[in-house]
Amino acid sequence: MKIYTKTGDKGETSLFGGKRLPKYDLRIEAYGTVDELNAYIGLVRDQEVSQHIFKVLIEIQDRLFTLGSILATAPGNTKVKVPLLKEEDVTFFRTGD
Repeated sequence: MKIYTKTGDKGETSLFGGKRLPKYDLRIEAYGTVDELNAYIGLVRDQEVSQHIFKVLIEIQDRLFTLGSILATAPGNTKVKVPLLKEEDVTFFRTGD
């Protein structure tokens, strides 16, 4: 099955909200890398791990999804509601807590 976006491939892609950027833009690279990390964490989470580690990985994935949505949204876009990350969302926490 072929899928067409009708925008052509001129070496650009759209952010959430419509702003277009070159595919080599650092923002595109960043949210692609965050997405890959999230996929790997999902693979680890699917292994036999303790319930505590499982919950920690779920929390990390949740924060990565939020980060990805922030990166995929054009700065200043007020039409799209993007969740906020607080410092405590991204600071190190011990796995024994």
